Amino acid sequence: MTYDEYQHLKFDLKPNGVLLITLNRPDVLNATNARLHWELTQIWKTVDADPKAKVVLVTGAGKAFSAGGDLGMIENMAGNPVAVAQAMREAADIVYNMINLDKPIVSAINGVAVGAGLAVALMADISIMSETARITDGHIRLGVGAGDHAAIIWPLLCGMAKAKYYLLTAEFIDGKEAERIGLVSLCAPLDKLMDKAWEVANKLAAGPQLAQNWTKRALNNWLRIAGPIFDTSLAYEMLNFLGPDVREGVAGIKEKRPPKFPSAG
Repeated sequence: MTYDEYQHLKFDLKPNGVLLITLNRPDVLNATNARLHWELTQIWKTVDADPKAKVVLVTGAGKAFSAGGDLGMIENMAGNPVAVAQAMREAADIVYNMINLDKPIVSAINGVAVGAGLAVALMADISIMSETARITDGHIRLGVGAGDHAAIIWPLLCGMAKAKYYLLTAEFIDGKEAERIGLVSLCAPLDKLMDKAWEVANKLAAGPQLAQNWTKRALNNWLRIAGPIFDTSLAYEMLNFLGPDVREGVAGIKEKRPPKFPSAG
């Protein structure tokens, strides 16, 4: 694909090789509909094929990074094996294509990040989060297992104890706490976030490219080793989409009330 074929991603390639990618559905807080979800699988291959792009800086338009999966997309998946199979393939592609891109990825987490958007934010090689941004792996709130990316990287980032706590409770984490526990690389005031992100991205663009790329490739073998764990978590998540809890999870979100999951009795 070429950059102009993407519908929900904006691009700005700087002369020094930093490619700014902006998730661009600000009217719905950059929630991932089916098209954006698919685009997030493809963009890393497009960047890999672009000799002018040396470093990626990814952020969200407006107040959010990405508010998670579009509820319409989630409702279409519930009880639909064909849609579930497609989503499972795409969720895996987002993670593995980011791992396999040797060029460094920096994320500037400017606001709420959930679901596939959070996968992009935390699978980035260097994640920089505003103090006021809030993140959660919200799968448990929806009634499905944490499968998008969490099992492959959260224990490596913040340790098993914190990973289990936040993934099983789906509590929100602000920027300061995320940095404290090691879930993100850096934290900055919102008005300084992009300045810091550009500082890091520009430093990488001016660095030794092959040395940086191959350092990333070597470090990402930790993630490749965890690949079977991720694949299992993804399969379990998708199995939940074929059960009754997810429909109640969606209803609770739409009606702004605590869900009453059938499996809880």
